[in-house]
Amino acid sequence: MDKLKMESIDMTQENIEKIGNLFPNCITETQDKDGKLKKAVNFEMLKQMLSPETLAGDEAYEFTWVGKKASIVEANKPIRKTLRPCPEESVNWDSTENLYIEGDNLEVLKLLQESYLGKVKVIYIDPPYNTGRNLIYKNNFSQSEKEFLENSGFHDNEHNKFFVNTKSNGRFHSDWCSMLYSRLLLARNLLSSNGVIILTIDDSEIENITAIMNEVFGEENNLATIIIKNNPSGRSTVTGISISHEYALIYGNNSGVKLGRLPRNQKQISRYKEWDEIGKFEWVNFRKHGGYKEDAPTMYYPIFIKKDSSSFRIPRLFWNSETKEYDILDILRDDEFTLYPIDENGRLRRWKWGLERALSSLSEMAVRMDKNKKPAVYIKSRMKEEGMLPLTVWDDTKYSSTEYGTNCLTDLMGKKCFDYPKSIYAVIDCLRIGNSENDDVILDFFSGSATTAHAVMQLNTEDGGHRKFIMVQLPEITDEKSEAYKAGFKNICEIGKERIRRTGNKIVEEHPEVADSLDIGFRVLKLDDSNMNDVYYNPSEYSQGLLSRMESNVKADRTDLDLLFGCLLGWGLPLSLPYSSEKIEECTVHNYNDGDLIACFDEKIPDSVIKEIAKQKPLRAVFRDSSFADSPSKINVGEIFKLLSPDTRVKVI
Repeated sequence: MDKLKMESIDMTQENIEKIGNLFPNCITETQDKDGKLKKAVNFEMLKQMLSPETLAGDEAYEFTWVGKKASIVEANKPIRKTLRPCPEESVNWDSTENLYIEGDNLEVLKLLQESYLGKVKVIYIDPPYNTGRNLIYKNNFSQSEKEFLENSGFHDNEHNKFFVNTKSNGRFHSDWCSMLYSRLLLARNLLSSNGVIILTIDDSEIENITAIMNEVFGEENNLATIIIKNNPSGRSTVTGISISHEYALIYGNNSGVKLGRLPRNQKQISRYKEWDEIGKFEWVNFRKHGGYKEDAPTMYYPIFIKKDSSSFRIPRLFWNSETKEYDILDILRDDEFTLYPIDENGRLRRWKWGLERALSSLSEMAVRMDKNKKPAVYIKSRMKEEGMLPLTVWDDTKYSSTEYGTNCLTDLMGKKCFDYPKSIYAVIDCLRIGNSENDDVILDFFSGSATTAHAVMQLNTEDGGHRKFIMVQLPEITDEKSEAYKAGFKNICEIGKERIRRTGNKIVEEHPEVADSLDIGFRVLKLDDSNMNDVYYNPSEYSQGLLSRMESNVKADRTDLDLLFGCLLGWGLPLSLPYSSEKIEECTVHNYNDGDLIACFDEKIPDSVIKEIAKQKPLRAVFRDSSFADSPSKINVGEIFKLLSPDTRVKVI
């Protein structure tokens, strides 16, 4: 229940609301004297709206909002964080190439910049829709932490910040845009040169996110906007319209990116009823339905047809560059008539093929009766093995989020534990048109219930691919009253990880033939503060006890595995490759991906161990700074590698 305002009406705001009702394009967002955001009038725009003449002033084509510049700064700001491995929560830790990362996706994307720069083939994201509810992502774009907490009033025990994003908030759109903008800037860096990003969204922010995507990825790289009928029964609104769809925005990393095709459904396959020595086909009219003569005059030419419809021939023709038409060099016989691509309404159309191709493909052509029982030229349309071109409207029942999202997940988990999961088939088809195949990496940094991971494993099962997924999800706390919480899932990440486990087991059970080749595992990594102590002291503060505590710059709770994965991030190595550990003279030595990196984090490593590591000629070697007593010891390590493995890059942490 809202509190009664014990004050008079703010007439200024009342007037702004009235102007907004008449001229919504004249309402903007600004800051008051205290730095708080509020609605305001763009008077320059209002003057133009009330003037019949163009008013002088600077103009620029751009999309902006309060906090945009700050979100750019936030995206570029370095962080002292790491990803800590959790083998105990993982599946097939030693062999899997899939990753499940828990943490704020903004910070995770920053950490992945070097390890996965230009290595992701498809990014599929379903970000939170701007429904007026609280957003669970950090909002550091214009406020200090103190101001932020004062204004939002929400944070959890793990210091995940929440901010209220109701429609009464002056930053309703700005907050959401800033949240997405910084993350998309970072995501772009991870896309491969032929990569594709697919983002799903509803009506509330379709215009804004399209403008953002155009800016980040380039308007020229907008490959398609697909309408997906995800709610066949519809969702009622206050406007009296029942919403049954959402959008999928598809962008390539450059203008040369090509989308994949979709497999045909049974209805489409059933059209190809005829066979010949090449394969299945259907007869289609040679006249192109959507083209006209003026668009392609060289594809407008005569065909001579026998009056009994038994055969046809293409006469000898000469292209007249002056008339822009073909001159006919053959004489029409008495038992023939001339056919041009003219439709029932007398409009001059064009053929599907040019003259040269038609002459070389006569065996693929025949005279048949059209729907009006008149003779016409038909060609064999063959079913292409690579599938069909995706349509801009997906209305198949398999895209229903209820039937193949909620119900699918409920059946898998035993009860409803997640609101509004995507249809597994919608995500699979998005990955297909993203042209993902073989060993491609698929990234979803709003992974939710891990539908994308499910889709990757399902697609690999169907076509024998070895796609790898990276799921990123904030460990958002589940409501204590929810079925998820009652089922033991304390946060969304627990739901996602369990879904992947159950999906993998189900696939192997139903398809035992793929058990040995399908990767159903995942490595769990969790965002945390840096592995390194962050200690600064004035000279006067030094003591003997302090010096003993400073012998190691590594935090006391960090393991060798923590340090190893921290080094992978620092050196820009993928996080999913195999590694092994061995003892060399009682020292533990880790070998990552057969010599890509060898690390030893023991204290006081003897020269003999250093020599054994150097003899393996790794590309990189790393040790603790505290492993060596003094500078001469470090110099000696460098000399050993210079002698035994001069190409090895050696570093300490």
